[in-house]
Amino acid sequence: MKKVLSYFLLTIMALSLLLTGCRASPTAGKESGATELTFWTFNGLHEQFYTEMVKEWNKAYPDRKIRLNTVVYPYGQMHDNLSISLLAGKGVPDIADVELARFSNFLKGSDIPLTDLTFLVEKERDKFVEARLTLYSKDGRLYGLDTHVGTTVMYYNMDMLNKAGVDPDDIKTWEDYRNAGKKVVEATGKPMTTIETTDPNSFLPLISQQGSGYFDEKGRLTLNNETSVKTLEFLKTLIEKDKIAITTPGGNHHSEEYYGFMNQGGAASVLMPIWYMGRFLDYMPDLKGKIAIRPLPAWKEGGDRSAGLGGTATVIPKQAKEAGLAKEFLKFAKVSKKGNIKLWTVLGFDPLRWDVWDSEELKKPNQYTEYFQNGSRIFSVLLEVKDEINPLYLTEDYAKTSDLVNRNVLYEALKTKSKTPKEALDKAAAEVKGQ
Repeated sequence: MKKVLSYFLLTIMALSLLLTGCRASPTAGKESGATELTFWTFNGLHEQFYTEMVKEWNKAYPDRKIRLNTVVYPYGQMHDNLSISLLAGKGVPDIADVELARFSNFLKGSDIPLTDLTFLVEKERDKFVEARLTLYSKDGRLYGLDTHVGTTVMYYNMDMLNKAGVDPDDIKTWEDYRNAGKKVVEATGKPMTTIETTDPNSFLPLISQQGSGYFDEKGRLTLNNETSVKTLEFLKTLIEKDKIAITTPGGNHHSEEYYGFMNQGGAASVLMPIWYMGRFLDYMPDLKGKIAIRPLPAWKEGGDRSAGLGGTATVIPKQAKEAGLAKEFLKFAKVSKKGNIKLWTVLGFDPLRWDVWDSEELKKPNQYTEYFQNGSRIFSVLLEVKDEINPLYLTEDYAKTSDLVNRNVLYEALKTKSKTPKEALDKAAAEVKGQ
């Protein structure tokens, strides 16, 4: 009786959630006779890409047309809805976006509710940035296809660097970066960079560069290892001792407070993924023509100069009504060269397939190449570092760990200074372990 009641309540919850707080767009592929695929996402921008790929599919397969029914939910609600629908077995979408920080929630246990997608890439796997496949894998099986590589780079304000007599091409290591920062502060009176205290974008790439992360390849917690402690101490040094960095206005590089600060030339550089280019265009128009993109400084000469940051993987639930067609469409959209080129031309994202990075389509002038100083060479920079992106490993505790870093560790160690880097990391690690 209890099981029946539980099932009934879950079903009611799922139906009520599905009917609130969403925006449905059953617009793509209106041709009669088309098979409907339901797509859930929390990012309306992604809808543009899939709408475009449905058009391409319908041209290529006129006898197997698709009509895409896109539903855009708020971030938290979409992930909760997906969990509930999978548990209840009702209202499951054919394809869905799952953001990196929530992905591990769907990999728990041995009965994973997502379709194994390994076979979609097996014939051309060497053409993909492997780290982004590893990210959404468990026990060697792939369960999601990302929307970008998230190649992490340094964005430099060349007006400020020129005033300080700093050439970004001379910045090879983080020690070089520190020295350049001191020149910038002396010449401009402004910081070299900003460091996030509510998001991981200033911390996670730096430990990834050193081959570390929150967990290792065997699923063991490494959050508070020597690499993490040393890296967090380094960030603290940039703020307190070197005085070349400040904590990010608004806490992270997506806040309105930060956009206003940076648009007015608030800092000489910012470390973020290549997909952050769109934020410059949308929120920092006054920096057009001033920003140059370069690889990250390495921890030592010849060391890795990038990392893969952020991510949203598209998944296919095992219970999807049109799972077979969804798999074929996902391969068409995210595995094919054409689809990967569209990830750039439609969304401005760095595609998963590195073998399209030097294609003619990615060299054509657009809003991004016009905005950035070295805009015509964006993918030349990325090709330099494509083999310097280390994998991150998701476990069942990844979401909890990521939340602790964002909510507590960085804030306590860098903002309030209520704990040393080691104390903040040790505390979070103990919470993950349930101690």
